[in-house]
Amino acid sequence: MKKNLYYLKSFCLLAIGLSILFSCQNNEASQELIENPFAGPSPWPEIRKERIEKLLPEAMKTSGVDAWVIICRENNNDPIAHHIGGENAGGTAMFLFYLENEKVISKVFSPVGEATALSELKIHDEVIPIERGKSAVLQGAEYIKEKNFGKIAINSSYDELLADGLSYTQRKTLEEALGNQAGKLVSAEELIYEWLAVKLPAEVEIMTKAAELTAKWQEEAYAQVVPGKTTDADVAKFLKKKMEEYGVKDGWSPDQNPSVNSGPDRGHSHPTDKVIMPGDVIQTDFGIRVYDMWVSDIQRFAYVLREGETQAPDSVQFYFESSIGGNRIALAAMKPGVLGYQVDKAQRDWMDERGSEYVMWSTGHPVGYVAHDIGPNLGAGNLPDPSVRPAAMKPLKEGMLFAFDGFHAWKLPEGGTKTMSVEETAVVTSDGARYLIKPQEELILIK
Repeated sequence: MKKNLYYLKSFCLLAIGLSILFSCQNNEASQELIENPFAGPSPWPEIRKERIEKLLPEAMKTSGVDAWVIICRENNNDPIAHHIGGENAGGTAMFLFYLENEKVISKVFSPVGEATALSELKIHDEVIPIERGKSAVLQGAEYIKEKNFGKIAINSSYDELLADGLSYTQRKTLEEALGNQAGKLVSAEELIYEWLAVKLPAEVEIMTKAAELTAKWQEEAYAQVVPGKTTDADVAKFLKKKMEEYGVKDGWSPDQNPSVNSGPDRGHSHPTDKVIMPGDVIQTDFGIRVYDMWVSDIQRFAYVLREGETQAPDSVQFYFESSIGGNRIALAAMKPGVLGYQVDKAQRDWMDERGSEYVMWSTGHPVGYVAHDIGPNLGAGNLPDPSVRPAAMKPLKEGMLFAFDGFHAWKLPEGGTKTMSVEETAVVTSDGARYLIKPQEELILIK
């Protein structure tokens, strides 16, 4: 009896050991299968310093300001805080940037309890500790008055949310502290626009990797579709699972990312339980946020073959070719100095030529730190006076990135419309623009 118990106990221990071994091997194998380009530490701290050093001086000169004041605080922080190192502010701190001999000098008037950590980030030229009970804004204002700057930019704007972080009470306090120099305050809208709209080569590389995954996962999602069984929501769940495996976040509102639609146009919307059927054209609009900083925005289209079909009908193929044709024309129009509306107009002319129904959406938008980032709007090309949309009158510059669609819309027999809008991302170069990744060239066919 004891011998039997001994053998039983030994067998159980062996089984447990093998189970643990195989489990570890399986985990290692699954980890090896995932080549995650975003698994390491975020490169943002170094990129942020480089952006301040290389891009901010030109942005300040272009916008015509001599100094820039940002006030950061806990819980209700300035939207630009993460770009200047103020994301961890507790007590109120004043960040000051000013031009001196073609270089940007940065000084921070910080509560003493946070000054050491901020200084160790080595972002700023000087971090000045402010004793408890004293005001960083008041002491910073005294320094500003001594320097006697010309125009001083502050984050107060009617039109640009990223440039509207200064609260009413903060502005009032600053104006009172500056006294007769308060008249020098101007909106930082143009400054922030010029600074954030252009991305560094390292950022373009990161967004390229994000776009590669975004497109690859959409193709993999379409490969899982079983007509008559799979729903739009199932496709979305597959993509959500991919995001979870790679530890990335949603590129925009989680409820509408991804937007999967195999029926009539629904605009920006959540995926439904509509069953995907033969003859459907499927649209997936999907974006991921990597390193909690940069965003992708890619659309891919598929067609579900009917019984006996080996390719899409001529009509659907025509719509798809019109869509990618419009996308290529938009890319060709994207050059430094071209205004946003001119890119849109180039595609609108093509859409008219191909007989497309009207599409309300702009051809494209800047993409970077958010899906709809700051920069020129690629729209208003169909308006009699494009200047009614100021962002469409802005020139494209080298280093700007755009997510942009190729459009073709048609009426459905059962009512409503369907729009092909193959969406790619491109970066503006010195002499034109280039796609970040290989664009969609063929309609994905689902058997």
